[in-house]
Amino acid sequence: MSRRLERLGTLLRQELSELVRRELHDPRLAQFITITRVDVSPDLQYARVYVSVLGSQEEKDATMEALRNASAFLRHHLVQRLVMKRVPTLQFRLDESLERGDRLLRLIDEVSGQGSG
Repeated sequence: MSRRLERLGTLLRQELSELVRRELHDPRLAQFITITRVDVSPDLQYARVYVSVLGSQEEKDATMEALRNASAFLRHHLVQRLVMKRVPTLQFRLDESLERGDRLLRLIDEVSGQGSG
């Protein structure tokens, strides 16, 4: 990925985080949502927005549905906030890498705890 696309992804991640926190008032949104990264396509048509959601599977599903439904609203606000020729279409994806990492750390702690006891 080019440096320009990386910078654009970082900018979109920051702006979207702010918009989700301040502008979205959908009751389906979970309490803890983190936008972990944004990957922008080389032609700037699409941006894959990776979201980590803390909660049950039902909360995750509801949050992702709410974000997908709000994508046009969020894109509209991005158009107003950013000076860009084209703001990419947003595609939300659930990012479970933080949970996998946490689970792995717990397993390591269990194994290391058993070895010392």
